[in-house]
Amino acid sequence: MKSPSVDVLIVGAGLSGIGAAYYLKTLSPRRTFTIIEARERLGGTWDLFRYPGIRSDSDMYTFGFEFHPWKNPKAIADGPSILAYLKETARTFGIDEKMEFKRRLVRASWSSEDSLWTVDVEDVATGAVSQRTCRFLYLCAGYYEYEKGYTPDFAGRERFGGPVVHPQHWPEELDYAGKRVVIIGSGATAVTLVPELAKTAAHVTMLQRSPTYVMSRPERDPLARAISSVFPASAAFRVTRWKNVALGMAFYNYCRRFPEHAKRLLVGAVKKELGPGVDAAKHFTPRYDPWNQRLCAVPDGDLFEAIRQGRASVVTDTIETFTERGITLASGAELEADIIVTATGFNLKFLGGAELVVDGRKVEGKSTMVYRGMMLSDVPNLAFAIGYTNASWTLKTDLTGKYVSRLLNHMEEHGQTKVVPVQDDPTVTPEPVIDFSSGYVLRSIEHIPRQGSKRPWRVYQNYVLDTLALGRGKIDDGVLRFA
Repeated sequence: MKSPSVDVLIVGAGLSGIGAAYYLKTLSPRRTFTIIEARERLGGTWDLFRYPGIRSDSDMYTFGFEFHPWKNPKAIADGPSILAYLKETARTFGIDEKMEFKRRLVRASWSSEDSLWTVDVEDVATGAVSQRTCRFLYLCAGYYEYEKGYTPDFAGRERFGGPVVHPQHWPEELDYAGKRVVIIGSGATAVTLVPELAKTAAHVTMLQRSPTYVMSRPERDPLARAISSVFPASAAFRVTRWKNVALGMAFYNYCRRFPEHAKRLLVGAVKKELGPGVDAAKHFTPRYDPWNQRLCAVPDGDLFEAIRQGRASVVTDTIETFTERGITLASGAELEADIIVTATGFNLKFLGGAELVVDGRKVEGKSTMVYRGMMLSDVPNLAFAIGYTNASWTLKTDLTGKYVSRLLNHMEEHGQTKVVPVQDDPTVTPEPVIDFSSGYVLRSIEHIPRQGSKRPWRVYQNYVLDTLALGRGKIDDGVLRFA
């Protein structure tokens, strides 16, 4: 049997890749591993996005790593602080020494005869492609396309005389002070940009086709402060983490079970924040039920404050065309602008866009089924890290990292070199893997793997269930086939 270049190849040096590497080092220390990263630095999303005011929309007690507690007093943290935290984590545990930058995974081909992946890796700087081999492929490249964001084809865009900017690639030199800025979009990015730009812009308008649920949250968690005054630091972090997990799950389940009541609660809270001068029914009452799309956090109500003070406004309408001076709306109104920001989302790119081949057969994402939210049916020795849609990303990727280490240890103990999930249960029916109505999901849902109607093929957006299943569940469950 051929020897691999490395036991485990981790793809991606962001939040998920750093976590994956930590668990391999600590829980499966006899496995060799390398991390390859297409970009020139670690950090993933938190290095890519540089737009003003970028921040987490999850609390850092659950978004931070379980093994390296978040110590900054801000529960809703800014992007530079999160990036610094990731760099510090990688340096503290020696993970940065395992990283190779400007290396993009292009193709991975599995050979059952050799029980190896042969991986084509592109040198981003030169375009040269080299090959290496590994026993296990661990994909931590996120779920969206880094190269470009999603922007619809707006009529007349070429007519507009000012800059048109997508937040995914924010120009460092862009000067918006004293300018009229129109931000197209109503998601987390737009909600973040509006109050930040409004600090120095002449005026900021958030132009939305339809509203999104937004909810004010304290930037600093008062309960966390109280807990930290009673417990030692490490214990306080664990207590706060589980407190936030429990509250988040309870609120999510409440929204799903009592959507109309939750809708009144959320919209009512916005009305109180904005006061009588803003039509909350028109601008902050979505057409969908709460948690059919992700809720947007507003730290300390900064968005509402900017609107109350007249530094920002919300317009709910559709775009007819761009003009030389701004945007003409379907209603006939015109929004004058010096700068237009298209906070219109991103493109899904499952598994980093790499081509997968198993014994000469190309793997089509839509023909596979997801096992435990981290492996693919009929694809051997491969795992991927994808976080929750209804809670902090890291809660799930931490569990995945632990499970992969358990799986590799099990294989080593039993002298096994191959593991593959096999879906041969006729009672399991395929379903969409993401139960969301967000645009980025709807645009790509037909091209990504499915989930099944029952476990272990069902992707439960539930941290407690996953903690039990992935942390304590049986590895050799009859669905995983070993050789």
